[in-house]
Amino acid sequence: MTKAIEYLCESLIIPRWPAPAQVRAVSTTRQNGVSLPPYDALNLAGHVGDDPVSVAENRRRLVMALDLAHEPAWLKQVHGTAVVAAETVSAPVIADAAWTQEPARPCVVMTADCLPVLLCDRGGTVVAAAHAGWRGLAAGVIGATVARLAKPPMELLAWLGPAIGPEVFEVGEEVREAFMRLDAGNALCFRPSPAGRWLADLYELARRQLRSLGISAIYGGGFCTFSEPSRFFSYRRESRTGRMASLIWLE
Repeated sequence: MTKAIEYLCESLIIPRWPAPAQVRAVSTTRQNGVSLPPYDALNLAGHVGDDPVSVAENRRRLVMALDLAHEPAWLKQVHGTAVVAAETVSAPVIADAAWTQEPARPCVVMTADCLPVLLCDRGGTVVAAAHAGWRGLAAGVIGATVARLAKPPMELLAWLGPAIGPEVFEVGEEVREAFMRLDAGNALCFRPSPAGRWLADLYELARRQLRSLGISAIYGGGFCTFSEPSRFFSYRRESRTGRMASLIWLE
């Protein structure tokens, strides 16, 4: 293993959750890639204006670092609710979540403030990854993903990866109203901002949705992509920027 791959491995975030041994999951940071500013360094997105050669090299290094047998199921994310089977993705398709029961087929979502949600069952037979920004959450992307897993809710585990934190995620009244229409209890996830708008807690909004679906084994959270510029990309902080990836697969 080259030093570059070793450094990349060291910068990966490994979920702390009681997933079965055959379930593998990671989130990347912005560190230890080859992209130049403002995409420095481990940008994994091909749609943000970065040099395609750099993106390809970053993806190659990630595949090598994780010793993947297949390329991750890269998606064209649109803040929607479409869910695809990872093994059917040979080129990027429009979807915001992927799931699989097949070994060695990595599900992946890319984020730079939005919330990545990784899911698996306690038996280690199915996994999924969902891209859950506020629009996707309000539209029901988590519910759509859970439905594809076809498992009793008490058999599922969820991990919430790096997203923008509740201290800095300022939104307008229309965002609060969208979630209030879903559940009046979501008011607990918003508090007034000094600018007269609202500070939203994406993590708690996701937890509430997961619990409403019957899923109580929820882990992760506590990151803030906006507040850690040396570690994470953040679209809110700098609109021209790269994307991290969160992956889950069965060995």
